Amino acid sequence: MVKHVILWKFKGDIPAEQKTEIKEGIKSGLEGLKGKVSGIVEIKVNINGLESSNADVMLDSTFTDYDSLKAYSVNPLHVEVANTKVRPFTEVRLCLDFPID
Repeated sequence: MVKHVILWKFKGDIPAEQKTEIKEGIKSGLEGLKGKVSGIVEIKVNINGLESSNADVMLDSTFTDYDSLKAYSVNPLHVEVANTKVRPFTEVRLCLDFPID
């Protein structure tokens, strides 16, 4: 299996009152891909970071294998979520992919 972890930081010009709505959209969009995109074992989005955090949203997902992760990255359902709910609002993206037992 493969773990796929992403941290996003919002663009600086997003008003604080909009951030909650954006976070909810990212969470529902990405978590809604389970059962629709082959190879996803688990997918969770954390939107409740503590004040000490320097990221706004975290994706923690597990895939059956590396090929499934690569297929997910170009899957039209995932691309739609990324293009409408994530990319318009984020300026920093950090990713760590690694094998797990």
